[in-house]
Amino acid sequence: MALVTTVAPEEAEGIIKEGYEMFRQNVGAIPQPMQLLSISPALFELQLKRIRYFGKHPGLSFALLAHIRYLAAKSLDFGYCIDLNRHFLKKVGYDDDAIRAMEADPGKSLLEENESAMLDFVIRAMKKPNSITAADIIKLKEFGYEERDMVDALAQGVGMIDHAIMMQVFQIDQDCLLG
Repeated sequence: MALVTTVAPEEAEGIIKEGYEMFRQNVGAIPQPMQLLSISPALFELQLKRIRYFGKHPGLSFALLAHIRYLAAKSLDFGYCIDLNRHFLKKVGYDDDAIRAMEADPGKSLLEENESAMLDFVIRAMKKPNSITAADIIKLKEFGYEERDMVDALAQGVGMIDHAIMMQVFQIDQDCLLG
């Protein structure tokens, strides 16, 4: 049982109701991290803005962002986001074998070479931040990425950490969606 009381869908108002409806329409359910953030409407709204920003990102594709979130969630053992992003990976053409291969070696993703390089950058940066060098930045620029893209991609990965910790602290069920 959760240690905090979140906003139930039938009690949602304002931005919480708007967000819940958006998730039901686009995902089919309300993600548990968003249910947790419903306690703080301002944080909930900021997360919605972040989701909308990344949904229309000019330099980072949906597939790349799903890879980043999936591998970040996997490294954190963040069950809910593993399941959700596995679902997104399947929507872009992955099967279970391809996902397992990518888990073992992100270089075996089905992404284009430039996106694979960005994925590698983010995952290495998350595991060993001090391993990133100027050569890594130059390589990504040679693939056409701007510094903004690098910052945004890394923010997508490390952004998983705050939700994972909050879900654990407040004992929110990570294995289900709120219908």
